Amino acid sequence: MSSSSSAPNQPPEIFVVEECRGVLRVFNDGSILRSTEPSFIMPVEDDGSIEFADAVFDANLNLLLRLYRPRHRLPTDPPKLPIFFYFHGGGFCIGSRTWPNFHNYCLRLAADLRAIIVSPDYRLAPEDRLPAAINDSFASILWLRSQALSPHPNPLLQDGDFSLVFISGDSAGGNIAHHLAVRFGSDLGRAELEPVSIRGFVLLMPFFGGTQRTRSEETCPPDAFLNLEVNDRFWRLAMPVGSTTDDPISNPFGPGGPALREVQFGPMLVVVGGEDLLRDRAVEYAERLKEWGKPVEVINFDGQPHGFFTFQPRSEPANRLMQSIRRFMVENGCHKLD
Repeated sequence: MSSSSSAPNQPPEIFVVEECRGVLRVFNDGSILRSTEPSFIMPVEDDGSIEFADAVFDANLNLLLRLYRPRHRLPTDPPKLPIFFYFHGGGFCIGSRTWPNFHNYCLRLAADLRAIIVSPDYRLAPEDRLPAAINDSFASILWLRSQALSPHPNPLLQDGDFSLVFISGDSAGGNIAHHLAVRFGSDLGRAELEPVSIRGFVLLMPFFGGTQRTRSEETCPPDAFLNLEVNDRFWRLAMPVGSTTDDPISNPFGPGGPALREVQFGPMLVVVGGEDLLRDRAVEYAERLKEWGKPVEVINFDGQPHGFFTFQPRSEPANRLMQSIRRFMVENGCHKLD
């Protein structure tokens, strides 16, 4: 017998087969170890101008969201503030509303957009594979409707304008924003949300996939923050067992999904980065929708990598992005800031 062979009755060796940013580890026996610590350590930039609090939106699944609101009104603020959803990224496998990079970005969104920000968590893979996260996002929007109908809404929503709601998402959250646009873009979907009215969708470097490689995927350097190896690992862990990335959960144009040519879409802003592995998929998505007459605008940030606006939130490109989001909101019904 080889010296490397296991001794009789010796427990099999347990080792890591998948690892995500030091936060998630999947072992060969199927067990999973998930850290409670974020993978991105950075200081929280809280100057006290924004108040925030957590609320449960799905008690059965113990899912929470975080609400943000400017603490003090400005003379230029409207009587009621628009409501802006932000779904965090993380490849459907990691991330939380509490992570400092996402928390900082929501603080800035609330301050710069003069809006109430809603930042929901959602179930993560591989413990809960897709479409769990998509279903949770639907539940968070329906929770907002319940607040609009309640005589005693959450205190941070009491001066919110439920007729001026915007949906945004970053990376995996951008994928979620697409599915929300499909679900609630039709007359039937809009009726389901009354009196809540969604005025537009902002897809920030959306996490789309597919089995055929794009040029931006093939040419992505291995040292990029989101490289092909990390991208593929996220999809491997997040997709339903037996599915490929051509499933319409991942690929909006995949077989078996809704015929997007026939879907009613609200106004949409798609943000791409010139150095982002996901760039080509997002551009193709936007261009095809535009060809079908959908109200879609694309903004490209040359030279910018994936997630630049959360990792360098005070950079010049991040400032330009914030201005673009604000302009998009004004074009779709919001009060113009002086």
